[in-house]
Amino acid sequence: MNIIKNLADKVLGGSTLTRAEALQLTYIERSDILLLAAYANKIREQYAGNTVDMCAVINARSGLCSEDCKFCAQSCYHHTNTAVYPLLDSEELLKKAREAEDSGATRISLVTSGRGMVGDSDFERIVEAIHTIHSKTRLSVCANLGSITPLQARCLAAAGVRRYAHNLETSRRFYPEICTTHSYLDRLDTIQAAQAAGMELCTGGIIGLGESWEDRIMLALELQKLKVASIPINILNPIAGTALEGSPPLRPLDIVKTFAIFRFLLPDRVIRPAGGREINLRDLQGLIMLAGANGLIIGNYLTFKGRHAADDFMMVHDAGLIPADYVKEN
Repeated sequence: MNIIKNLADKVLGGSTLTRAEALQLTYIERSDILLLAAYANKIREQYAGNTVDMCAVINARSGLCSEDCKFCAQSCYHHTNTAVYPLLDSEELLKKAREAEDSGATRISLVTSGRGMVGDSDFERIVEAIHTIHSKTRLSVCANLGSITPLQARCLAAAGVRRYAHNLETSRRFYPEICTTHSYLDRLDTIQAAQAAGMELCTGGIIGLGESWEDRIMLALELQKLKVASIPINILNPIAGTALEGSPPLRPLDIVKTFAIFRFLLPDRVIRPAGGREINLRDLQGLIMLAGANGLIIGNYLTFKGRHAADDFMMVHDAGLIPADYVKEN
């Protein structure tokens, strides 16, 4: 209890935890997780306020990805029942964006399967769709298109994309256990291209891949160093047919502990519970909003369903938080 209080006081006083101090928090007993969550909530309130950023995703192009990420239902290395389809046309993407807007989202992220946009003939159509959504809705438009070149990053920024989504997935050390067809440095190259073009980053990862607590701390510290604005934390949903289909589920309280520690390390960022929260947290989903979280992915995910957005808005209100108002980016 003293460790939790002393480290929380350090963060609330404006200082940054060291790697060794953050690791101390991973050893706390289950009986003290609610105390850790309470202090994470105080840190969130002081540094990030009480608003919650509500974002929806659109699976704009699905399946047949050339990469071997062990968790992914869209990888060509896996045999799943995931839908396979080419890039949706601009009108269909606009329709889905308007549906997300009607559900209460203030931000939309267009996501495509595949390694990335380098040499991809769909890129110009995606830019056109972003222009259309940006001009015909109140939504802030993000993009999650895999690897991009510096020139493509500038094109996206000029089209109105203010935030580029590109997860690191896990720590640099553990990453080769999860993907071998492209490297951690490849992902950093895309992140740096997006930043150089003036875009913010939506960069996080997945927990429950078999990583250690130290790997989670290393990921959080990498995100801290990169000055990431929004941090989606997915919780593995082990989909049948993927390499990780037999992975044991994380304990809900360990998930809460992970979110709280991320808030200690990243006090002023958007920390966003994402895919897998409904399946893994079950009745404890509301608790995550009292453990430092201040963002949500609402609606459906890329290859599996979420829950009704109205339930998430109620959860946010019940936690004493406020869904963020529209702030249209010029």
